[in-house]
Amino acid sequence: MLTERQNKILKLIIEDYIKTANPVGSSLICKVLNCSSATVRNEMAYLENIGYLEKTHTSSGRVPSEKGYRYYVDNLMEPKKMTGEDVLKLQTIFDNKKLVLSDVITRSLDIVSEITNCTSLVLGSSSTENKLKQVEVVPYSDTSLIAIVITDKGHVEHKEINVDETVSPNEIKKVVELINKLLVGTALSEISSKLEFEIKPIIGNFVKSHEALYQAFYNAFSEFSYRSHMHMAGRTKLLNYREFDDVSKVKDILNKFDNKDEIQKIEASDGDVNVYIGHESNFDDDVSIIKTKYSKDGHEGTIAIVGPKRMDYERIVSLLDFIKRNIEG
Repeated sequence: MLTERQNKILKLIIEDYIKTANPVGSSLICKVLNCSSATVRNEMAYLENIGYLEKTHTSSGRVPSEKGYRYYVDNLMEPKKMTGEDVLKLQTIFDNKKLVLSDVITRSLDIVSEITNCTSLVLGSSSTENKLKQVEVVPYSDTSLIAIVITDKGHVEHKEINVDETVSPNEIKKVVELINKLLVGTALSEISSKLEFEIKPIIGNFVKSHEALYQAFYNAFSEFSYRSHMHMAGRTKLLNYREFDDVSKVKDILNKFDNKDEIQKIEASDGDVNVYIGHESNFDDDVSIIKTKYSKDGHEGTIAIVGPKRMDYERIVSLLDFIKRNIEG
């Protein structure tokens, strides 16, 4: 463990760097702690030697390392008391009795994304939400159509489906009629399974091009199911941070946001508000993720905030804890 003075120095450096993104020199520490510059430089050198601080190429100051952030979160961080403005914005959502749970969660995370300048995600599932109400198709060209899925909650999704030229409009119509007859009232999360075990064995009795049409609709519903339980706000917020000036780095992260398999890595495994820094996130080495699992009346899922490694951990942990308590309370 560090000494009391080393803890204070590390905390000062990390919190100043979170605010400014500028390397921190000894002069700031000397002013705050009333220590000699020699003493501070020695302590900073020690913190660098044990891996909590790093030097930059452009300044004599220090910046926190990933290991330093981890120590800070585990030992030095004190969750911030939420401001009255933050509480009011979120409480207004939770007090709105007209909103269903999924809307409460997504709107509260939208607010958190806005006030923290980070990306927010909701990954949830429910057996009682987003049941299929109707499927419609609109011809788009000779080889493609737009499939429109409408749920009982009024949620509408659409996707372009490419089909073989030999597939007739009449066959497509028959498949849609079959889906509407057998799958209406089914949760979107269960439709892919029902397509495979209930529709696939009999579709050949109705249409000739059954394999191509089955696969097209199976792929579409798999994507609808994924979208129905995933909500993202502030997808491009990372562009506002200096450490993401590298276009290729940002592009790589944004591509991960579009990748179903990558997004699923963010799912929380327990109900604590946990902080994952850099490589710990299992998502991208240049970001931190704060996340927790929620559970309410058979509904469960993950709420998460993705931001730079110098995100305001104290504030975001408090915000997520507040949201979780209100969801489950």
